[in-house]
Amino acid sequence: MPIGPNSSSEPISTSHPPAVFAGFSSWLLDAFDFFLVTFTLTSMGAEFHKTDTQMAVLITMTMLGRPVGGFLFGLLADRYGRKKPLMINMSAYALAGILTGIAPNYISLLVIRALFGIVMGGTWGVGTSMAMEAAPTKHRGILSGVLQEGYAAGNVLAGILYLFLHGLGWRWLFILSSLPAIPLVIYIAFGVRESAVWERTTAAAKPDWGAQFTEIARNWKLFLYLLAFMTMMLFASHGTQDMYPTFLQRNWGIGASQRAGITAISQVGAILGGIVMGYLSDRRGRRVAIIGAFVLGLLVIPLWAYAPNLALLICGAFLIQFAVQGAWGVIPAHLAELTPNKVRATLPGFAYQCGGVLASLAPFILTVYAKRTGYATAMALMAGCAFVLAGMMAAVGKERRGTELG
Repeated sequence: MPIGPNSSSEPISTSHPPAVFAGFSSWLLDAFDFFLVTFTLTSMGAEFHKTDTQMAVLITMTMLGRPVGGFLFGLLADRYGRKKPLMINMSAYALAGILTGIAPNYISLLVIRALFGIVMGGTWGVGTSMAMEAAPTKHRGILSGVLQEGYAAGNVLAGILYLFLHGLGWRWLFILSSLPAIPLVIYIAFGVRESAVWERTTAAAKPDWGAQFTEIARNWKLFLYLLAFMTMMLFASHGTQDMYPTFLQRNWGIGASQRAGITAISQVGAILGGIVMGYLSDRRGRRVAIIGAFVLGLLVIPLWAYAPNLALLICGAFLIQFAVQGAWGVIPAHLAELTPNKVRATLPGFAYQCGGVLASLAPFILTVYAKRTGYATAMALMAGCAFVLAGMMAAVGKERRGTELG
C-alpha cells in the first residue's frame, strides 16, 4: 500500500518521543558500562597484576563480541519487532554488569566482557531502527544526534560515577551500573509502541528465515560499503576515547578525579556536536555534516594532543569530541535512510559491529606505538588517518536524506 505524507506522519509523529528515549537510554547504558572499563583499567590491572597492554585486551574482547550481537539481535528485531529484542537485550545488560563486578580472575573477566560485547552489539541496531522509524522525517537528523549521543552521555555518567564513587572499588561500580536497566525494561514494555514502519512492512507478511537471509545477501554491496565506512568511523571514535584517560594519567600525571572531570567535559562537547551536526544534516545534507565535522577534527588535533597547558588541554578535549561525535550524530539517520525496510535492524547494526572488530585494534595499536613515541603522537597519527578516511567514505557514498521509511 502506498505510504503518503498523511498516512504515515500521524502514527510516527505521536510515537517518536518514547521510541527515541528508549533508544537513547539503552545506548547510554551500554556506553556507561563500556567506559567504566576505560576509567578502571589501571585499577583492574593492579588487582590482576597485568600491564596496560594486557588490560586493553578487555576492550578488544568486547569489540569482538559485538558483531555476534549485532547480527543476532538484528535478525530478531527485523523478524519479531523492535520492542521485545530490546527488552531482552537490556535484561542481559544488567546480568553482564553484575558478572563483571564479581569476576574472580583475569580470564573470567575477558570472557564476561566478550559476552557484554554481544549485548552491546545488539543494542544499537535495534534501538536506532526503532527510533528512526518513529522520528518525523524533517527532524530525523537532529533526533539522530540526540539518540547517538546517548553514547557520549554514558561516558559522562561513567565519569561522574567514577569521580564520586571510585573509592568503592571497580567491582561495585559495575554492579551499580547494572541497576538502571531494570526500570528501562519496564518502560519499554509499557511505554513504547512497536514500530509502525515494521508493522506495515514486515509484521503483516512475515518472511521465513530463508527469505530473510536472502534479503540480507541481496544487499551485499551496501553491506560492504557500510562495513568500510563504519570501520573508519569507529577508528575515529575509539582512537580518540578509549585510551584518553590513560594518556592523561601517563603524560600529564593527572589523578582520578581530574581525569574523570576532563573526560566529562569532552563528552559535553560530544553531546553538543551530535545535536548541532544532526541539525545541520537536516538542513544541508548528511554527508556535508559528516565531512565538515571531520575537517574541524583535523584542525583541532594539534591542540588536543600537544596542548601546552591544562586549560588548552581541556579545550582540545572538548573540541575533538565535538567533531568526532558530531559526525557520529548523523549516522543513525543516514544509515536508516540508506537501508531497505526488511533489514534495517540487521544490516546497519551488523556492519557497525563488524567494523568495530577491526577498530578494536585501536587501543592495542596505541599502547604499543606509544611505547616508542608517547601517547600524544600515537593518538594524533591515528586520529588524523581515521578522520581523513572516514570523511572520504562519507563522500563516496550515496545519500537519501528525507526519504520516507516504510
